[in-house]
Amino acid sequence: MEREFMYNAAYSGSKGYTQHQARTANANGFAAAADDYAERGIDLNEQLILNKPATFFFRMNGEAMTGAGINSGDVLIVDRSIKATNGKIAVIAVNGDLMVRRIQSHFNGVSLQADNPRYSNIELTEFADMSVWGVVTCVIHILESRLLTHNNDHNKNPKHKSEDFRILY
Repeated sequence: MEREFMYNAAYSGSKGYTQHQARTANANGFAAAADDYAERGIDLNEQLILNKPATFFFRMNGEAMTGAGINSGDVLIVDRSIKATNGKIAVIAVNGDLMVRRIQSHFNGVSLQADNPRYSNIELTEFADMSVWGVVTCVIHILESRLLTHNNDHNKNPKHKSEDFRILY
């Protein structure tokens, strides 16, 4: 009679989720050879989040940064604890509007550059009403269209009328 072994997940993510238990059938008296080399699962929180209290998720809504590989519908991971230096892509509030742009500093001040030629750059002076909300650390490109419409009503933030992104809850 064949015996079936049950292997419990040896890994638990930071949110308490566990991987599904893997079943290995023992047809010839030996356990599956690959079980000795099984790796623990990948916790995206551990891999992609540097500072959990300062990290937020946004969904990009616009095409201003397509040249940087950020498409409409992509999820942006934004860290508020990282300093926005020259060349970094950041979420920026300009005159009350939130946008995603690349920061470029020069001798006259700072410009906010879109990585799409159809969008114009924004030149800021020292008197401009601008604040950096956070630095984009990762982009998650959504391939499955059902993920874009999942909970779409909950992804809208009525406080901001920006065309560039929506805060994910």
